[in-house]
Amino acid sequence: MARSRQQLSLFEEILAIPTLRDVADAVRVAGVDGLPDATRRADEARYQHVQVRSALTPTAGMPFAWALNPYRGCTHACEYCYARKYQRHLELGTGDDFSSVILVKTNLPETLARQVQRQSWTRETVAVGTATDPYQPIEGHYRLTRRCLEILVDAATPFSIVTKGPMVVRDIDVLLRATAGAGCRVYLSVPSVDDEAWARLEPGTAHPAQRLRAARQLADAGIDTGVLMMPLVPGITTSRDRIRRTVQAIADAGVRLTGANVAHLDDGVRAHFFAFLAREFPSLVDGYERLYRRKYVTADYRASVHAVVDDERRRIGGVVRSATAGARRPTTGSAP
Repeated sequence: MARSRQQLSLFEEILAIPTLRDVADAVRVAGVDGLPDATRRADEARYQHVQVRSALTPTAGMPFAWALNPYRGCTHACEYCYARKYQRHLELGTGDDFSSVILVKTNLPETLARQVQRQSWTRETVAVGTATDPYQPIEGHYRLTRRCLEILVDAATPFSIVTKGPMVVRDIDVLLRATAGAGCRVYLSVPSVDDEAWARLEPGTAHPAQRLRAARQLADAGIDTGVLMMPLVPGITTSRDRIRRTVQAIADAGVRLTGANVAHLDDGVRAHFFAFLAREFPSLVDGYERLYRRKYVTADYRASVHAVVDDERRRIGGVVRSATAGARRPTTGSAP
C-alpha cells in the first residue's frame, strides 16, 4: 500500500493525464498497481489514459514512412505478436501485461491533426497498427482509430491498416473517402482458419471466418483489401492441410491473398513464446530451438513453407499473392 500511495502522489504532481514516460516511471516504482487511474472494464483488462507529444513515429527501412498506433498493448493476446517486445520500453512484461494493461492515447487525434496541418507535412504513407491492433474491441468505445483516419483523409494523406478486427467495416464510409482521395489499403490478418490453432494462438481475436467476411465486405465496397496469411507458426499452422484449408477459405471469400510469411521471434517475444510452447506444445520446443537460432527461422524452412503456400494457391486458383502488395504491407514498425 505504501508503494501505491507513493506512486499516487507522483501522479498528483503531474496534474494531467500521464505521458508514456510517466507510466514507465510509475510501473518501475510500484508495478502495474502503480497506475492508480487505470480503469478495469468487463474484459478484465485495465485501461490507462495517456497523452502523447507526437502522434506519428518515423520509420527506417520500412515500406512506409510513418507509424500510428492509437493504443499500446492489445487484448487480442496473440501469443506470437512481435509487438510484445515494445512492452519493455514501458517497464511492462511481455506476457499477461501485454493483453491486460492497455494504454489509451486520448489526445492522439488532436496531436495528429497538428502534425499533418504543418506546411512541412509531405503526405507520405502512414501505417496504422504497427505495434497494436487499431481495431481491438476497446476501439468501439474510444473511436480513436476512426478519428485519426478522418484526419488523415482531410489531410490528403495515404494510409494502410493491418488488423484482425472485423470492426474495421464500421469505418467503410471513411475508407471510401480515402479511396477517392489519397488512397488507402486494408489488410486483414488471417494466419489460419483452423479452429484449434486460432483458439490457442489468438485467444482474444474474432473468429477467422468473421475476418474473411469483413475483408469481403470491404472489397465489395470498393476498398483496396487483402488478406495476410501471417504469421504462419511452425508445427502449428504450417501443415499442408491447414495451409490448404486457409488458402481455400480465402479463395471462397473472394478476397486476395496478398502475403504469407513465417513468424519471427524478436528478443522480448522469444522467451514468452517458448514458455507458451512448453505449456501448450511441449513436443515442439526442441524443434524450435533448432529452427530459431536467431529471430528468424532458417532460410530453408521458410522457403519450404512458402513453396507449400504457392502450391496451394496455384492448385486452388482465384487468389493472387501479389509480390508488390506484399512488399508494401506494414509488417513491423516503431512503437510511438
